[in-house]
Amino acid sequence: MATKEDTLEQLIEEYLTHKGYFVRHNITYLPRKDHPDFVSNQDSNHSDIDVLAINPLLEGPSKVLAVSCKSWQSYFNPTFELNCIRKSKTEGVRGREDWRGYRELVVPKWSEAFIKTIRDNTGAKDFTYVLAVAKVNGDRSVWEKAPEFSYAVEGNPIHILTLKEVADDILPNLEQTVAYTEVGRILHMFRVSGICQA
Repeated sequence: MATKEDTLEQLIEEYLTHKGYFVRHNITYLPRKDHPDFVSNQDSNHSDIDVLAINPLLEGPSKVLAVSCKSWQSYFNPTFELNCIRKSKTEGVRGREDWRGYRELVVPKWSEAFIKTIRDNTGAKDFTYVLAVAKVNGDRSVWEKAPEFSYAVEGNPIHILTLKEVADDILPNLEQTVAYTEVGRILHMFRVSGICQA
C-alpha cells in the first residue's frame, strides 16, 4: 500500500485501477549475488518497482505495467536527463550520478533483476516500462526510443506518463465511480467543489 507521502504513486494507482488494473506497490529487487558483476558494497541495497500493475483482460505489453515514479517538483527534460546518464554527470539537485536513479535501464545486472522480478510477480515476459513524472519539457520520444533503454527491457515498450495526463483521465470518471485512494478522494472533493474541472 502506498504511504501518504507517495502522492504520485497514489495518483498512478487511482489512474490504473480505473482502467481495470490490479496494483501493487514497492516491489523490491536486487541483482543476483552470483552475477559476475555483483559488488557487495554497491549492490546490496534494494531497488524497487514503485507500482506494478496487471490487467487480466488485456494482452501484450499493455497487460503489465512497471511504473517508476519521479516525484520531482520541476519538469522532466528527457534530452537533458539522457545526456546526464550517458555522460555519468552528477546532477546538483539530486546530488548523485543520474544513472543511479534509472539503474534498471542502465546497468545490466539491475536490468536482469528488474525483469526477473516482473516475471516472478506477474508471469509475464511482455510489459510496458512507464516513467511517471509531474511534467515533461521536451521531446519524450528521445527517452522512449533510447536504444540502450530498449535493450535493457528486452525490447518492451517504454512510455512517459505525466501528472496532467493522469489527472485528465481521472477527473471525468470521479462522478461515476468511487475513488480508490486518499488522493483520489481529495481530487473528487476538488472536482465537486469546482476547484478543478475535468
